[in-house]
Amino acid sequence: MFAQGRPRQLRMWSRTVSGTDSDLDLIARVKTDPTAFGELYERYVVKIYNYVYYRLGNHHDAEDVTSRVFYRALMHVEDYVDRGVPFSAWLYRIAHNLVANWHRDHGRRQDVDFDDAQLADLPIIGVRPEQPESLAEENERRRWLLTAIRRLPEDRQELLILKFVEQLSNAEVGNIMDRTEGAIKSLYHRTLLALRDELIQMNVGFTDETDRSQA
Repeated sequence: MFAQGRPRQLRMWSRTVSGTDSDLDLIARVKTDPTAFGELYERYVVKIYNYVYYRLGNHHDAEDVTSRVFYRALMHVEDYVDRGVPFSAWLYRIAHNLVANWHRDHGRRQDVDFDDAQLADLPIIGVRPEQPESLAEENERRRWLLTAIRRLPEDRQELLILKFVEQLSNAEVGNIMDRTEGAIKSLYHRTLLALRDELIQMNVGFTDETDRSQA
């Protein structure tokens, strides 16, 4: 989506297991064969990198933090317990915590500057691929939407990333953000209203799509 292939620093695992193994099967295998973690890495590295990159704003730091996410996951994978929340949400929780640490150490969040190719592949609310608009016009609308999102509080920005970019469920988002599923539903509703208000102030015609997203 945003990343072109895997980050350079992360090409460290050999593919030694079958792609048909479930996450839980691989986690069990890691206890006796650490190289089995390589398949978990292959499955999730791009998603985690994209999430970290969006939150941090530059590739160098995103690569570094993503490397630390998977290193920490490998060191603690035996502690993972299946409580109905998928392993991927556990990874996102690690990434969430490391990103929070990064912001604490580095101060203000950096804005991400997307080029047209990246914007064209950004699956967020308010832009539907079937709309008969030129790519340039569509990408311009996406830029306005991203501008509106960046005006929201940090937790609401993260919610929109997890919901519309990473396409996670409310339960998964709640696990990552350490909130109940009901709290996420409430925050989601308030976030969409706030986003609609931002777009109205900017006089950008996304409000119909935003309203439909609340349904």
